[in-house]
Amino acid sequence: MSYPRSCHDIAVQTGGGSYRKVEQIPGSDDIHESPVMLGWREWVALPVLGIPAIKAKVDTGARTSALHCFNVNEFQEGHRRMVRFSIHPLQNRTDIEIHCLSELLDRRVVKDSGGHSEERYVISTPILLGGRQYETEITLTNREDMLFRMLLGRSALNSAGFRVDPKRSYLTGREQIRSYLKNKRIRKLRRRT
Repeated sequence: MSYPRSCHDIAVQTGGGSYRKVEQIPGSDDIHESPVMLGWREWVALPVLGIPAIKAKVDTGARTSALHCFNVNEFQEGHRRMVRFSIHPLQNRTDIEIHCLSELLDRRVVKDSGGHSEERYVISTPILLGGRQYETEITLTNREDMLFRMLLGRSALNSAGFRVDPKRSYLTGREQIRSYLKNKRIRKLRRRT
Protein backbone atom coordinates (compact mmCIF):
# COMPACT_ATOMS: atom_id res chain seq x y z
CA MET A 1 0.00 0.00 0.00
CA SER A 2 1.46 3.37 -0.91
CA TYR A 3 0.73 6.57 0.94
CA PRO A 4 0.56 10.16 -0.28
CA ARG A 5 3.97 11.75 -0.95
CA SER A 6 4.04 13.70 2.31
CA CYS A 7 1.30 13.38 4.85
CA HIS A 8 2.85 16.27 6.80
CA ASP A 9 2.21 18.58 3.84
CA ILE A 10 -1.49 17.71 3.62
CA ALA A 11 -2.41 17.42 7.30
CA VAL A 12 -4.63 20.30 8.43
CA GLN A 13 -5.19 20.91 12.13
CA THR A 14 -8.82 20.96 13.14
CA GLY A 15 -10.01 23.81 15.30
CA GLY A 16 -11.96 21.80 17.86
CA GLY A 17 -13.61 19.35 15.44
CA SER A 18 -12.64 15.72 15.72
CA TYR A 19 -12.45 14.82 12.04
CA ARG A 20 -11.71 16.75 8.90
CA LYS A 21 -11.15 15.46 5.41
CA VAL A 22 -7.55 16.06 4.41
CA GLU A 23 -7.02 14.50 1.02
CA GLN A 24 -8.95 12.36 -1.40
CA ILE A 25 -6.93 9.27 -2.33
CA PRO A 26 -6.67 9.03 -6.16
CA GLY A 27 -9.30 6.75 -7.65
CA SER A 28 -11.75 6.98 -4.74
CA ASP A 29 -15.18 8.62 -4.84
CA ASP A 30 -15.96 12.00 -3.33
CA ILE A 31 -17.21 11.73 0.27
CA HIS A 32 -20.54 13.35 -0.63
CA GLU A 33 -21.23 10.92 -3.48
CA SER A 34 -21.15 7.68 -1.50
CA PRO A 35 -20.55 7.19 2.23
CA VAL A 36 -18.09 4.46 3.13
CA MET A 37 -19.61 1.45 4.87
CA LEU A 38 -17.51 0.03 7.71
CA GLY A 39 -17.78 -3.24 9.60
CA TRP A 40 -17.54 -3.43 13.39
CA ARG A 41 -13.76 -3.94 12.99
CA GLU A 42 -11.45 -2.60 10.30
CA TRP A 43 -7.75 -2.31 9.46
CA VAL A 44 -6.61 1.31 9.36
CA ALA A 45 -3.28 3.08 8.82
CA LEU A 46 -1.80 6.07 10.64
CA PRO A 47 0.85 7.03 8.06
CA VAL A 48 2.28 10.14 9.76
CA LEU A 49 2.91 8.07 12.91
CA GLY A 50 4.57 5.34 10.83
CA ILE A 51 1.86 2.78 11.57
CA PRO A 52 1.09 0.95 8.31
CA ALA A 53 -1.75 -1.14 9.80
CA ILE A 54 -3.61 -1.46 13.06
CA LYS A 55 -6.83 -3.31 13.78
CA ALA A 56 -9.48 -0.93 15.08
CA LYS A 57 -12.81 -1.61 16.71
CA VAL A 58 -15.45 0.67 15.24
CA ASP A 59 -17.14 1.70 18.47
CA THR A 60 -20.25 3.85 18.10
CA GLY A 61 -20.63 3.75 21.89
CA ALA A 62 -17.30 5.53 22.45
CA ARG A 63 -17.30 9.29 21.91
CA THR A 64 -13.57 9.67 21.21
CA SER A 65 -11.04 7.52 19.39
CA ALA A 66 -8.27 5.85 21.41
CA LEU A 67 -4.88 4.36 20.50
CA HIS A 68 -2.86 1.86 22.53
CA CYS A 69 0.54 3.17 23.60
CA PHE A 70 3.23 2.90 26.27
CA ASN A 71 6.44 4.74 27.22
CA VAL A 72 4.65 8.07 26.77
CA ASN A 73 6.84 11.15 27.27
CA GLU A 74 5.78 14.76 26.88
CA PHE A 75 8.47 17.30 25.96
CA GLN A 76 8.93 20.78 24.54
CA GLU A 77 10.38 21.33 21.05
CA GLY A 78 10.78 25.06 20.47
CA HIS A 79 7.34 26.51 21.19
CA ARG A 80 5.50 23.27 20.51
CA ARG A 81 4.42 20.66 23.04
CA MET A 82 5.26 17.21 21.71
CA VAL A 83 4.61 13.64 22.81
CA ARG A 84 6.76 10.59 22.12
CA PHE A 85 5.33 7.09 22.58
CA SER A 86 5.70 3.47 21.55
CA ILE A 87 3.11 1.03 20.28
CA HIS A 88 2.73 -2.70 19.68
CA PRO A 89 0.33 -2.46 16.73
CA LEU A 90 -0.50 -6.18 16.65
CA GLN A 91 -2.09 -8.12 19.50
CA ASN A 92 0.30 -10.66 21.11
CA ARG A 93 3.26 -9.41 19.03
CA THR A 94 5.60 -7.56 21.36
CA ASP A 95 8.41 -8.18 18.84
CA ILE A 96 6.84 -5.54 16.59
CA GLU A 97 7.28 -2.13 18.22
CA ILE A 98 6.85 1.25 16.54
CA HIS A 99 8.12 4.49 18.07
CA CYS A 100 5.97 7.54 17.31
CA LEU A 101 6.28 11.30 17.66
CA SER A 102 3.44 13.83 17.42
CA GLU A 103 2.53 17.34 18.37
CA LEU A 104 0.44 17.35 21.55
CA LEU A 105 -2.98 18.87 20.98
CA ASP A 106 -4.38 18.67 24.52
CA ARG A 107 -4.71 16.68 27.75
CA ARG A 108 -8.26 15.60 28.63
CA VAL A 109 -10.04 13.55 31.25
CA VAL A 110 -11.77 10.65 29.48
CA LYS A 111 -14.19 8.18 31.05
CA ASP A 112 -13.87 4.59 29.82
CA SER A 113 -16.73 2.11 29.35
CA GLY A 114 -16.32 0.93 32.95
CA GLY A 115 -16.85 4.47 34.26
CA HIS A 116 -13.20 5.02 35.25
CA SER A 117 -11.75 8.48 34.55
CA GLU A 118 -8.25 8.88 33.17
CA GLU A 119 -6.29 11.91 31.99
CA ARG A 120 -5.05 11.23 28.45
CA TYR A 121 -2.86 12.92 25.90
CA VAL A 122 -4.70 13.99 22.74
CA ILE A 123 -3.04 14.15 19.33
CA SER A 124 -4.33 14.99 15.87
CA THR A 125 -3.15 12.81 12.99
CA PRO A 126 -4.29 11.64 9.56
CA ILE A 127 -5.97 8.24 9.40
CA LEU A 128 -6.25 6.21 6.21
CA LEU A 129 -9.49 4.22 6.03
CA GLY A 130 -11.72 3.11 3.20
CA GLY A 131 -9.49 4.68 0.54
CA ARG A 132 -9.76 8.11 2.14
CA GLN A 133 -7.49 10.05 4.43
CA TYR A 134 -8.85 12.19 7.26
CA GLU A 135 -7.45 14.22 10.13
CA THR A 136 -8.67 12.87 13.47
CA GLU A 137 -8.17 13.46 17.16
CA ILE A 138 -7.00 10.40 19.09
CA THR A 139 -6.43 9.91 22.81
CA LEU A 140 -3.41 7.88 23.92
CA THR A 141 -3.91 5.15 26.53
CA ASN A 142 -2.57 1.74 27.49
CA ARG A 143 -4.79 -0.90 25.85
CA GLU A 144 -2.31 -3.78 26.30
CA ASP A 145 -4.95 -6.08 27.79
CA MET A 146 -7.62 -5.13 25.27
CA LEU A 147 -8.43 -7.11 22.13
CA PHE A 148 -8.15 -4.05 19.86
CA ARG A 149 -5.20 -1.65 19.79
CA MET A 150 -7.43 1.17 18.56
CA LEU A 151 -11.01 2.35 18.99
CA LEU A 152 -12.67 4.51 16.35
CA GLY A 153 -15.21 6.63 18.24
CA ARG A 154 -18.50 8.04 17.02
CA SER A 155 -17.25 11.66 16.80
CA ALA A 156 -14.79 10.60 14.13
CA LEU A 157 -17.27 8.32 12.38
CA ASN A 158 -20.12 10.85 12.28
CA SER A 159 -17.98 13.77 11.14
CA ALA A 160 -16.51 11.73 8.29
CA GLY A 161 -19.88 10.39 7.16
CA PHE A 162 -19.06 6.71 7.71
CA ARG A 163 -21.84 4.18 8.13
CA VAL A 164 -21.43 1.03 10.22
CA ASP A 165 -22.79 -2.46 9.62
CA PRO A 166 -22.38 -4.12 13.06
CA LYS A 167 -22.88 -7.62 11.61
CA ARG A 168 -19.90 -7.45 9.23
CA SER A 169 -16.11 -7.08 9.49
CA TYR A 170 -13.28 -5.69 7.36
CA LEU A 171 -15.48 -4.14 4.68
CA THR A 172 -12.59 -1.89 3.60
CA GLY A 173 -10.24 -4.89 3.16
CA ARG A 174 -7.35 -6.56 4.93
CA GLU A 175 -4.52 -5.62 2.57
CA GLN A 176 -2.85 -3.30 5.08
CA ILE A 177 -1.75 -6.17 7.33
CA ARG A 178 0.56 -7.34 4.54
CA SER A 179 2.63 -4.19 5.10
CA TYR A 180 4.25 -5.85 8.13
CA LEU A 181 5.47 -8.70 5.95
CA LYS A 182 6.82 -6.33 3.27
CA ASN A 183 8.52 -3.85 5.62
CA LYS A 184 12.24 -4.76 5.82
CA ARG A 185 12.76 -2.92 9.12
CA ILE A 186 9.98 -4.89 10.79
CA ARG A 187 11.12 -8.20 9.24
CA LYS A 188 14.63 -7.65 10.67
CA LEU A 189 13.16 -6.91 14.10
CA ARG A 190 11.11 -10.12 13.95
CA ARG A 191 14.17 -12.23 13.02
CA ARG A 192 16.18 -11.01 16.03
CA THR A 193 13.66 -12.33 18.55
